[in-house]
Amino acid sequence: MRLKIVFNMLGTLLIFIGVSMLVPILVALYYKEVDGVAFIVTMGFTISVGRILSRATESDEEIRHREGFAVVTLGWIAISIFGAIPFMLAGVFDDFVDAFFESVSGFTTTGATVIMSLESLSHTILFWRSWMHWLGGMGIIVMSIAILPELAGSMQLFKAEAPGPVHDRLKPRIRETAKTLWVVYLVITTVQTILLVMNDMPFFDAIIHSFGTISSGGFSSRTLSVKAYNSTVIEWIMAVFMFLAGVNLTLHYQFLTGNFKSIFKDKELRFYTCIVVSAIILITINLRFQVYRSLAESLNYAAFQVTSIISTAGFATVDYDIWPPFSRGILLILMFIGGCAGSTAGGIKVIRIYALMKKGFQELYKLIHPRAVTSLKIGNRAVSEEVSTSILGFFFLYVIVFVISTVILTSFGIDLISSISAVAATLGNIGPGLGLIGPLNTYVPLPIVCKLLLSFCMILGRLEIYTVLVFLLSGFWRK
Repeated sequence: MRLKIVFNMLGTLLIFIGVSMLVPILVALYYKEVDGVAFIVTMGFTISVGRILSRATESDEEIRHREGFAVVTLGWIAISIFGAIPFMLAGVFDDFVDAFFESVSGFTTTGATVIMSLESLSHTILFWRSWMHWLGGMGIIVMSIAILPELAGSMQLFKAEAPGPVHDRLKPRIRETAKTLWVVYLVITTVQTILLVMNDMPFFDAIIHSFGTISSGGFSSRTLSVKAYNSTVIEWIMAVFMFLAGVNLTLHYQFLTGNFKSIFKDKELRFYTCIVVSAIILITINLRFQVYRSLAESLNYAAFQVTSIISTAGFATVDYDIWPPFSRGILLILMFIGGCAGSTAGGIKVIRIYALMKKGFQELYKLIHPRAVTSLKIGNRAVSEEVSTSILGFFFLYVIVFVISTVILTSFGIDLISSISAVAATLGNIGPGLGLIGPLNTYVPLPIVCKLLLSFCMILGRLEIYTVLVFLLSGFWRK
């Protein structure tokens, strides 16, 4: 492990985060809010620390796998720590653990919160929460690669952070790929903001909710979330864009460039759409006969919550914790599935679920035809044994982390449903869950140790487990 390279890149990353705080400072100036001082102080401190690290550890050596994993893991922890400082200086929290939890939730696009009333916050703090979402959605490291020349070509960083089992390049150079993805990200955010403003959502709120939608984050500017606007049109706009947020950004690029054939041929997108439509139909039927009198109302609530949960955005228009067990059970399953690989959504990812299902059927076929020679294929592409093994390993580790974390939460006296949904919601980067941390509740009642554990689950989920666990292995530090 060449720590000199690691700390040099961490310094560069902190400088980038410090400069990004200029945006909430401008928001504070526009609304004439004193919370801007907290960001000015934090910005100066963050940039200073970053410059010290960068200058003290200058290196021309090329980054390798180990350094890539270390930079990404330590980078997300570092930006979460520095991102928590404005919350403390602005007086939002008295406890740094709460500030850290909120910061981790923001950057990992989880959307879990320990703030009781959002209306009591300034525009500056509300914007910072969503700005963290938007930066973290595509990935701080990916953005750094797109902008900073010293990180150009760092495929190890891109692979360590980009979600999904396979990492495709849109352009020959990794820096060009990162830039292209960010352009697509910006276009979708802009289009959604315009549509929300056109339907009478205030401009500031439209930006906040667009940031939270495309990043699959879920932080709102209202305590009641999207329900506060009492607009069916706004809810459907949000539902459509949450669905799109769960789609591979590469397919968005193909759409914008007119390559529609590749979109319709994509097996993962078709499977993702099938899951969403099936879940909406089943929940709509269940709600219509057991909760609501209107089919339209049942469909509206079902469509919004299904797209919100599977895309891991976590917005809410209703307290789905009071829905029938069948509907809640479907939502809980969707928390584990998540969106497509290459999207901003969390969860196990649709492509992995699809591959695991095909692998299961393949094994059943081998029992009937033991001499048959078969290969795992997704569409026309054969899945290599390396990727197949990686998917199985990821699923196993995901389950192990989920079980251990759930058991730890229950040991603190938290009921089983709340513990299961809390871990599923943080490991899948969703935010709200069921029971104690339902859509109308927050994570405030949880003990400090549980908040730290769930913060760790958020980072694990955002970096897809392997990156963090590899970093923690003792063999990682040996020559």
